[in-house]
Parts: sequence; structure tokens; C-alpha cells
Amino acid sequence: MQERVELSHRQINQELLAANLKGPRWWWLLVPALVLVVMGAASAAGYMYNRGLGVTGLNRPIFWGIFIVNFVFWIGISHAGVMLSAILRLSHAEWRRPATRAAELLTVFSLMTAAMFPGIIHPGRPWRIYWTFPFDFSRGIWPDVRSALIWDPSAIFTYLTGSTLFVIIALIPDMAVLRDRTTGVKHVIYRFLSLGWRGTPRQWKLQIVAGILLSALLLPVFVSVHSIVSWDFGMAVSVEGWHATIFAPYFVIGAVLSGVAAVVTMMALMRWAFHWEHYIRPEHFDALGRLLIAIALGWFFFFSLEFMFGLYSLEGPEVSLRQMQMFQMPWGALFITFITTAFFIPITLWQFKRVRRNILLMFLISILVNIGMWLERFLIVVPGLMRKQPLTFVWGGYTPSPVEITLVVASFIFVALMVLLFAKVFPLIPLFDIKEGQVLKDEVQVGRVRVPAVMREE
Repeated sequence: MQERVELSHRQINQELLAANLKGPRWWWLLVPALVLVVMGAASAAGYMYNRGLGVTGLNRPIFWGIFIVNFVFWIGISHAGVMLSAILRLSHAEWRRPATRAAELLTVFSLMTAAMFPGIIHPGRPWRIYWTFPFDFSRGIWPDVRSALIWDPSAIFTYLTGSTLFVIIALIPDMAVLRDRTTGVKHVIYRFLSLGWRGTPRQWKLQIVAGILLSALLLPVFVSVHSIVSWDFGMAVSVEGWHATIFAPYFVIGAVLSGVAAVVTMMALMRWAFHWEHYIRPEHFDALGRLLIAIALGWFFFFSLEFMFGLYSLEGPEVSLRQMQMFQMPWGALFITFITTAFFIPITLWQFKRVRRNILLMFLISILVNIGMWLERFLIVVPGLMRKQPLTFVWGGYTPSPVEITLVVASFIFVALMVLLFAKVFPLIPLFDIKEGQVLKDEVQVGRVRVPAVMREE
């Protein structure tokens, strides 16, 4: 077991700000490479806008493909921020401290990425994006308020605004530390961003109160966002497999599962890339693993209900769709891969403490979980649309085109690029949270023994 090291405030500042003040060499090699990939994806999007959506695999009756799958997936990843930062902050879970900012960043950048797909990429006409906002035009034409393109932007931008404020408020004390350790233009920028922070008791009180209030306010938004995304499907009553009234909680718990798994992936990469072994320790992965067990079991419960409800109706088209998803190629192979990687492999391995404390294994398992969750969204979106028409001779097939695959892969690169750019300017682990954890820890080292830090009454 890794021994816990006592850290001074000066050491915390030096180690956690090293990436901001100096920056590792690999950063200057990796970021330009990622920029080139994103620029290539932008060129692919430009080609699609010029030639039309015919260059994609979308066709009648499958007008929603992996663009919408990716949209639902990234909305799910965004739920990591509220789960780890807001809920665990309100519940006073001490082990959350190194993971909070990683979760908050995933929320903000995932929402930005998700918003691009239904609003900019999927319609194929980004210059018409103003149709997604409910305002009257000079001709008196209003957008259709029953459209998912009205519901989704309203929910996403509300969630994005709250999450961004959450990140900014948590960054203010860290900006003051960077302000005091920089000169020139950097000093001016950090001085502006620190908003006059001096660390007075009144400022700390306001910062803590603001964090708690935002945590509480984001909880209903957190639930509503993916519920609205599920209603994009549930309101389409003519599509087989989308009739379940349980879609809202099913989508929310699935989003939390994929989001927390993504935080595990990001924390492992942060530990290896910046050598933060003293801050991101095996016990943090152990706690995340135990949390993921509870979330995965909850998700499997709702998945089982959704699947059984489809069979319980005994409607011929619904039962036939479920049979196709399970036994017909390639859907059967995708279904087995999805349920194995998203649930059976992870839930089996997470039972063992050695696995939960093995960072490499947790990293690989978290990637498996999100592979499975992406396939789950794919199996929700595409097979039902293939059989949407009542006449069998108009049933269609779907194969993603290279343009679609490029843009979907680039979305992952874009999120990684945004995190790396953020890491160069702002600390990825909140300094004040780590320092507060040092002050509030249960034990302190005195000589060769550890003794209680605070005397508690029995």
C-alpha cells in the first residue's frame, strides 16, 4: 500500500502549479498534433456542408445516426461534474477533492462538444442555427416548441451556464496563488481573474456559500438535462423501442455511470502525465470504484426494466425489434459487446479491492465502460429507426460514412485538446481543496506514529 505523504502548502503550490508555470515538454508536442486533427475534422465538416448530408450514411428512414449517438454520449459524460463535485460536496465526501475539477471540466467541455452535434453538425446548415432559439421573426414565424431542437438547447445552455459558474467560483482562490507567482502579462491576467481575492474570512465564506448554492441549484438541472434528451426519443411514438416511460431515469443513471467512468480515465491520465502520485492515490480510485458499483447496479436495474417492458407489451413489432437487437447480426454482436463491457466485466472486477486500487486496471475498465455506453446509445438510436415505417419494403440500413466517423473521433480529440489547453493556464487539481483536506484530515504524523488530529467525544 502506498504510504500517504504529509504535504506542506508550499509543496502543494509548487507541484500542482508546475504545469502552469513551466509546462512539460510533451505538452508542446501533443497539443499541436491534436490541433491538426481538429482542423482536419473541421475540413471534413466543411466538405459535408458544401456537398450536403448525402456524404454521410444517413438515409430514409434513418435520419439520426452516430451524430445523435455522440450527442447523447457527451451529454452523459457531462453528468460527472454534478455527481462528483456537487453531490459529493453536499455529502462532505473527503475523497472527492482531487477529482472535483476534472469532473467539472469534463462537464463544461462535454456540453460544448455535445451542443455542436444537434445544433451545428447534424442539421448540415450551421448558418440556420438561430432557428434553435425561441424568438419571433419579422414574418411572425416561430420555431416549433415541440421540437427537440428547442428543448435541448434550453437545457444544455442552462446546464452549461451553471457548470461554468461552478468552475469559475472554484478557480478564484487558485487564480490568486498564480497571481502572486507570476510577472508581466501573466500577472495582469491572473490579477484580473482572481477578482481581488485576498483570502479574508469574508471572501472564504462567500466562496463556500456560492459553491454550496450552485451545487444545490445544479441538481435539478442535472436531472432535467438527460431527462429532456430521453424525451427526444420517448415523444416519437411511432418508433419501435422508444416507447418506454422509464427512459428519463434510465438515461440519467446511464449518464452518471459513463460520466464517473470518464473521470476515472482522466484522473489516471493526470496522475501519469503530471506525476501527481501524492495527490491522486489508489484510495481515490478505490472510492470511485465502490461508487461505480452502486451506479452500475442501479443502471442495470433500469436497463432490465426498459428491456422487459418492451417484451411485456407482447406487441409484435416491439418483440421483433428486441429479437433483432439480440440475435441478428451485426446487432447481436454489438449487444453482447455492449452489455459485457458496460456491466458484466466491470461489475465483476470492481468487487476486488486489488482491482480498484490498481490504477492501470481501473483506467482500462473505465474505457471499457464508455465503449459499452456508447454502443448502448447506438443500439437505442439506429435499430428502431431502421424499422420505423410500417411497410417492410421501406425498411432501411445504415453504415456510417468516413465523414461521420472522422467527426465523431474528432469530438474526443477536441475534448482532450480543451483539457490540455486548460491545464496550461489553470491548475487541474484545486489547490484550496487539497490544502483544506490537509487541515481537516483525521490523523497527523508525529514522529513515527499517526495520532488523531482532533479529539472527538465518545
